Amino acid sequence: MTQENNRQEEEVLFEVEPEAAGMRLDVYLAAVTDESLSRTYLQKLMEQGMVFVNGTAQGLKKQKVRPGDRILLRFPPPRPVKAQPEPIPLAVVYEDEAVIVVNKPKGMVVHPAPGNESGTLVNALLYHCRDLSSIGGVIRPGIVHRIDKNTSGLLMAAKNDKAHLSLAAQLKAHSITRVYEALVYDNLKEDRGTIDQPLGRDPENRLRMAVLAQKGKRAVTHWEVLERFGRFTRIQARLETGRTHQIRVHMAFIHHPLMGDMVYGPKKPVMGISTQMLHARTLGFIHPVTEKYMEFHAPLPEEFEKTLKALRGNQ
Repeated sequence: MTQENNRQEEEVLFEVEPEAAGMRLDVYLAAVTDESLSRTYLQKLMEQGMVFVNGTAQGLKKQKVRPGDRILLRFPPPRPVKAQPEPIPLAVVYEDEAVIVVNKPKGMVVHPAPGNESGTLVNALLYHCRDLSSIGGVIRPGIVHRIDKNTSGLLMAAKNDKAHLSLAAQLKAHSITRVYEALVYDNLKEDRGTIDQPLGRDPENRLRMAVLAQKGKRAVTHWEVLERFGRFTRIQARLETGRTHQIRVHMAFIHHPLMGDMVYGPKKPVMGISTQMLHARTLGFIHPVTEKYMEFHAPLPEEFEKTLKALRGNQ
């Protein structure tokens, strides 16, 4: 996949890889944009003549892509977005006057953005909490850190500015405990290891992250094998830093991309899974008010458990 960026991400050019042959155009675009743009939004762009295949505007969502196709995706000028409260169910793990910890489901975007302006975690938090810290602005109130749309698990939010500043300082000092579980391709030879590779925006595709030896920011992931299945391995990964897509990029860098990750791994679903198998299992921090360490755990989601059961049954 390649990208040409002529107007600071207002235009993105993709080149279809051989393994993506036969995918529907809207499905392909949703996958390579990391599901950050909803398929409905992408279909609207197609209807508006904003998607070009080999230079021709393409409005058919069922159009199949072919290897070597060059797909230009244009975005309309951004318009102001303000998060609104919405009565969306939340899996609250912990809550007090300063912080709230939730177990975010796979498929939920953390905060509003073009293509995902409602139905986000922020919309749900605004309805549930009413008051959140103002530091994140009108789009990301209370949000101290994020996890990807298709990553499930624990996420904390701040209810006031004092709590926000405390939690943000802990993140900057790398003192917050963040442990994930993941399924990755193939068998890792070692039982544990550390990946210390700098990450930054991929210069050829600004929608992705990449290992950048010169211009990247330091990123450190500690991984450990939990279970081996031959073709796949279950691991836990502890973040020392918290860069965008860090675990996904680091594991792909050592040739063990996450199962279902069609952005950094194989471009076809496996075992019916087309998004990364990654779950934020453990989150720990010093409470901004009590100054006591608190740690929370979220069980694996049903899809993850079913996949593990299937893998064990195939052994």
